[in-house]
Amino acid sequence: MDIHHILTQLPHRYPFLMVDRVLELHAGESIIAVKNVTINEPYFTGHFPQRPVMPGVLLLEAMAQAGGLLAFETEGQAPEGNLIFYLVGFDKARFKRPVEPGDQVRLEVRILRRKRGIWVFEGCATVDGQAAAEAEIMCTMRDLSS
Repeated sequence: MDIHHILTQLPHRYPFLMVDRVLELHAGESIIAVKNVTINEPYFTGHFPQRPVMPGVLLLEAMAQAGGLLAFETEGQAPEGNLIFYLVGFDKARFKRPVEPGDQVRLEVRILRRKRGIWVFEGCATVDGQAAAEAEIMCTMRDLSS
């Protein structure tokens, strides 16, 4: 899935779109996507000027966005009209290594379970085969018109 297709599936736009490409997607199971980290990211001017590091919360957001892509593909629908996918929580979040400009973050997310409209994903963000962050991510799909 290229960036043009991703833009039809996620409501996020620059500077908050955190998925650049989907490498693999198995509906109902898992997704592997990438985020290319460049020095032009707006958060690097303040986090940290002397040694730019991608904020950990944005790594979690990137995994959640990949989970959103997986959920919409699993449900066979796109976020049209008032349908949106909300992040509702994280558990077991751990940060293992800093992510810096020039890194390519590999986002691996799999569905753990779905119950009463809550999706639970297991996510791992890696750089060059090394874990950068991992977490359980909880999201829900909502129709804003109801």
